[in-house]
Amino acid sequence: MSWLKVRHLAEYTAFRTAVCLVQCLSYRHSVRLAYCLAFVVHHVLPARMNRRAVARENLRRALGTSYSQAQIDQIIFQMWIHLFRVVSEVVQMPRKLRRDNAIDVLQFRHREAVVQALCTGRPVILLSGHFGNWEMATSVFGHFGFPMGVVARDLDNPRIHKWMEQFRRHTGHVLISKKGGADRMVQFLEHGGHLALLGDQDAGRKGLFVDFFGQPASTFKSIALLSMQYRALICVGYARRLPDRFHCQDWVRYELGCEQIVDPDHHTGPQQIRSITQAYTAALERAVLRAPEQYFWVHRRWKSVPRNRRQQQRAA
Repeated sequence: MSWLKVRHLAEYTAFRTAVCLVQCLSYRHSVRLAYCLAFVVHHVLPARMNRRAVARENLRRALGTSYSQAQIDQIIFQMWIHLFRVVSEVVQMPRKLRRDNAIDVLQFRHREAVVQALCTGRPVILLSGHFGNWEMATSVFGHFGFPMGVVARDLDNPRIHKWMEQFRRHTGHVLISKKGGADRMVQFLEHGGHLALLGDQDAGRKGLFVDFFGQPASTFKSIALLSMQYRALICVGYARRLPDRFHCQDWVRYELGCEQIVDPDHHTGPQQIRSITQAYTAALERAVLRAPEQYFWVHRRWKSVPRNRRQQQRAA
């Protein structure tokens, strides 16, 4: 057995042990564990390990100077609590979230518009970002009979990747690899199927730059191109955690919402790709503003710089 396989096995063993422990925790204790882990990451680990500088810079870009440094750091701390809670919720979700208890766990916003979009016969791209619990959002659609092709990056550890694949399949979804999965995505859309993916990653220097919190952010063109080619509706959605109610609730509560449905037929002209991309990016921004502490601020969303700005920097 190679060293890489030994490492993967060790990682998977540790992962499965942690999963078993989290599955045994009550709702209240899982929240306490998330708080403790977040405290270690935010207050104990060196700044270079918790990417605090990146998060601070991103929040300054997004929220401007209206927040003090203490408020910015508090949002970052709450972000870590949220992320650790997401992990525990994903582990507990198969036995905690069912169709018969969805009304107790979820509140819906603009549900009718989403159901109508899914029933038009046109393909739908369910688009979200690293906000709230994106795994919760896709699982709910599977529970209610709307299976999708979930587009995601392959995990480095193939054993953990297989566990995540089984998790997504338990509600009827099909996992599509982000790398080299274009043909599978096209097959889904050609047959009127639906896709679920995240649309807030940096697309590099060759991406399309549109405004995200007033700053040019490199964004993939493929979402708009697929929407145009197959007349696919883009449903910008989110799953936002609601305040805890420990006294009367035995699990977490979420708002499952639709921020906007972007119809490619309503965006025409030579700037159609840019118009569609800007529309769904602006909708993602509005969703994030509903709970900034539930967004993944350590992702370098503004890493790439537009060409004209790069030229200005070189000239300076």
